[in-house]
Amino acid sequence: MDLMFGDFLKRLTQPDPAPLADSDARLALTALLVRVARSDNDYATSEARLIEEIAATRYGLDAAQARDLRSQGEALEREAPDTVRFTRAIKEAVAYEDRLAVIEALWQVVLADGTRSDEENALLRLVANLLGVTDTDSHTARQRVAQSS
Repeated sequence: MDLMFGDFLKRLTQPDPAPLADSDARLALTALLVRVARSDNDYATSEARLIEEIAATRYGLDAAQARDLRSQGEALEREAPDTVRFTRAIKEAVAYEDRLAVIEALWQVVLADGTRSDEENALLRLVANLLGVTDTDSHTARQRVAQSS
């Protein structure tokens, strides 16, 4: 395991983790976006670009910074524990509004290729639940994304 991510994941998954610093929360949430994008075993270039766009818009990053965050998110996602543990850890360390915004971003990624696979739908339901985001809030987020596309 990469030393930098090993320490990060250890802090994230310890019992009662401290709230994450903004930069760490960005990284964890970006890794979660990558995990969902990879869930259908087809991590398309369009999905990677969308993750960069989401990062740039959400965190005020330029193109190079957004690309770097996505790259770090990809590396962290490879090292992260199973989705259940990883997502629960994020829930404990990230504010609800940020988790809800991530659900909306996850819907952007899922809907980016124009199709919703059963794997993506199932994973998004699981992730929303594990993040403590209500079904109603997740549904509303999906509708917002679908209407804006």
